[in-house]
Amino acid sequence: MRKTAHVRYNARMPTLILKPGREKSLLRRHPWIFSGAVGQITGSPAPGATVEVRDAQGAWLARAAWSPASQIRARVWTFDEQEPVDADFFRRRIQAALARRSNLGLAAVTDALRLFHAESDGLPGLIVDRYGEVLVLQSLTAGSEFWLETLADLLLEATGLPTIYERSDADVRELEGLAARTGLLRGSNFESRITISEYTLKFLVNVATGHKTGFYLDQRANRHRVGALARGRDVLNCFCYTGGFSLHAAAGGAKSVLSVDTSGEALALGQENAALNGIDADGLTWSDADVFTALRKFRDQGRAWDLIVLDPPKFAPTAAQAEKAARGYKDINRLAFKLLRPGGILATFSCSGGIDAALFQKIVASAALDAEVEAQMVEVLGQGADHPVALHFPEGAYLKGLLCVKG
Repeated sequence: MRKTAHVRYNARMPTLILKPGREKSLLRRHPWIFSGAVGQITGSPAPGATVEVRDAQGAWLARAAWSPASQIRARVWTFDEQEPVDADFFRRRIQAALARRSNLGLAAVTDALRLFHAESDGLPGLIVDRYGEVLVLQSLTAGSEFWLETLADLLLEATGLPTIYERSDADVRELEGLAARTGLLRGSNFESRITISEYTLKFLVNVATGHKTGFYLDQRANRHRVGALARGRDVLNCFCYTGGFSLHAAAGGAKSVLSVDTSGEALALGQENAALNGIDADGLTWSDADVFTALRKFRDQGRAWDLIVLDPPKFAPTAAQAEKAARGYKDINRLAFKLLRPGGILATFSCSGGIDAALFQKIVASAALDAEVEAQMVEVLGQGADHPVALHFPEGAYLKGLLCVKG
């Protein structure tokens, strides 16, 4: 039975007291506390400091990291009143995440994977990816920033690796009142270009300048799936970045692969990756172009493909941008359906947090309707198993994907 009255607050720790009735999400173990739910804060916690969280009647709910600049005013560390937030707490969370990754069996197919996935692994704001012998860390919230030095030391202790490179340069840090920061966090003799393995392929990754932490590790299984579907097909890979889907398609026996992206630097690295894997350049074409413009040009030219991949960047980081983003997703999917030959396959993705799975499916369905084609959804795709989704935190399911077949 929950205590509801005459509660003595911890005098040494600031306390966040919720408005009446605003504790329901916490009772369901959702880790976010929005500014509108905050009734008062006792004490003067520094950004990232730990606060006790109590309901309006004084009942204890959680311990959380205080973030005064963010609309998400606090993020829960623990729902266990007997669990202090200290170095041992973070050590246990890191060790548990590493054990879960070990049980996935990914070491048999890659030496690059996500080791820690923020809220879904119990530490909001902490992203840690492994590229060979290098860890790449993103600190995205005031809480992870407050404990950064401790977290870095614990990661070296738990993994036995010598190097951590920091990529705390994501736009979401601005929402926390944090400036972008990159650089070597632990170790020395650092080389930013790293060769990683993925199934039978190798990829050059620049962890200092590449997208996200250097590579789209979340698409690993989906790249492999596209490779399995590519044999004998003409493939168009849009927003190709450094050629992940392209090389898997080529290695899978694609007849031809055209890769389109606006980054000449990414395309150059894609060509290096092709050479690294001994893939015949004759079947690969790289185009430095805007995808929206290129798709319209291909339509006007009457071109067609058997397999099209749409893996665009994040159009809608939050729900506030969803309407504008939906128009962009619909546009490229409509054009892709028109460019597919009968029986062709569309592999289409959204990594936008503001677009959930149901809305994305509706967008793709509407695109097929506008393209005046019949299509079937044959597979639902998502992020890799090393990017888990906590059941109480559905926002962790950010990558949505569909395989559709044109009638």
